[in-house]
Amino acid sequence: MSNSTRDRKWHQIQWFKAEDTPEERKLIIKLDLLMIPYMFVVYWMKQLDQNNLNYAYVAGMKEDLGFRGNELIRLQSLYVVGAVLGQLPFMYLFTRFRMQWLLPVQDVAWGIFTLLQFRAQSFAELAAYRFMVGWFEAAWFPAAQFTMGSWYRGDEIGRREGLFILGIAIGPLTAALIQSGASARLDGVNGVEGWRWMYIINALMTIPIGFLGLMILPGTPDKPNRLIFKAKDQCIAKARLERAGHGLKGRATLSDILMILRKPRTWSLIFLDIFSFAGSFNTVLGGYALWIKSLDRYSPSRINQLAAIAPGLGILYNIVANFSSDLLWGPAWSITVSQTWNCIGLVILVIWDVPESALWFAFSTTFAASAVVGVLLGWINTLLKASPAERSVVIVLANMIGQGTSAWTQLLTFPTVEAPRFTKGYSFVLANAIAMVLLAHYVDWDVKRQHRRAAASEDGESRQATPSNTNSNAYQNVRHSSLGTLPTSMPTDTSALG
Repeated sequence: MSNSTRDRKWHQIQWFKAEDTPEERKLIIKLDLLMIPYMFVVYWMKQLDQNNLNYAYVAGMKEDLGFRGNELIRLQSLYVVGAVLGQLPFMYLFTRFRMQWLLPVQDVAWGIFTLLQFRAQSFAELAAYRFMVGWFEAAWFPAAQFTMGSWYRGDEIGRREGLFILGIAIGPLTAALIQSGASARLDGVNGVEGWRWMYIINALMTIPIGFLGLMILPGTPDKPNRLIFKAKDQCIAKARLERAGHGLKGRATLSDILMILRKPRTWSLIFLDIFSFAGSFNTVLGGYALWIKSLDRYSPSRINQLAAIAPGLGILYNIVANFSSDLLWGPAWSITVSQTWNCIGLVILVIWDVPESALWFAFSTTFAASAVVGVLLGWINTLLKASPAERSVVIVLANMIGQGTSAWTQLLTFPTVEAPRFTKGYSFVLANAIAMVLLAHYVDWDVKRQHRRAAASEDGESRQATPSNTNSNAYQNVRHSSLGTLPTSMPTDTSALG
């Protein structure tokens, strides 16, 4: 976040920067109207298809398939394993293939395997389908992040993330409501149980949206979708990004990956994502719905209606976190505020022996953990804007390792047989939420330290060359330090920043 942004009053905050030309504003509006709504809808579908298992489980799947142990957490972990393994090739593919093809193909494929889950008759069959859903969903989120970071500047991406990431809350919310409706109105129709109908409905929503992406997604500035972006649009996009220090070309190679893995900052960003995943287990493992079911006073339909409360509040948390990151106090403090609210609820869940109203409140804070996802990925895009190859590698590695660690840690900390209390689980999530806040402030400090060094170095060179311009140059080079963007006059090689 620039100093000028920080000095504004709330009523002075604008969607564009003052220096954006009319042509650039038209391009930004075009991107906002095409890419952001589409990615929001697909991410909503992704969250819907990912979370429907939790709501199907409490709506009759457990009894119909004869689950008696830890089948739920094992199915969730198999999804994660598929999602981790499926990401491996994409470190290379993002910078080589057109994103307007990669994203829709994944969408259609996971829609097909979502549909197949309705016919599952055993744990083994359902496990295979869940693995394949994870495999084809694997790279969609990092691909979407890479695409957004290819078009938007660091001072723009946060609030777009806020709109896109709304899907992380709306997905579970609508999954709960769809399952509630299916249980109440479709159970037994054509001999199909209500929980199976949800998979049919989800697939009928997912697959057509995938095909629509072929016509709507913009691609990237170096490989745009010519159906919607003309040569003039491409030139405007490249010019505005190059002016902000964005690199537009470069393919990830094995030597690039090895070099990137040697950078301390790479591992700082990866661990931030690990803490983000583990610090949000309370949103994805069904603890809230399992607790409501354990009260033994609500029908399956009513359970799923009540389970929609927490993700509904998550919509507000997402907007506040991502917009404030862009326009007010930067990513580190946005992460701090969100995770503090999450931690308040987690402390109550760890204690557990509190009035029932306190538990309702605690579960209502959980989706504050998901609000930091867009903040973090927008920050990574901004920090690594100078190199598409480095952005591609770090985004995929962070997502892959974050999900990979969650595959086994959630098995250890959230065994289904310990529902609904999950003492180990909520304690583990609390520790990760705190660790994320501490590491975010370390990264923020390190970014500012590197910028002070760069500004001092350039200030010395400027004094020797043109003393009269020293103050202006130094100011221009540090004005974006809170977001971590590189000074505009620095070389595009970021290896010196570690």
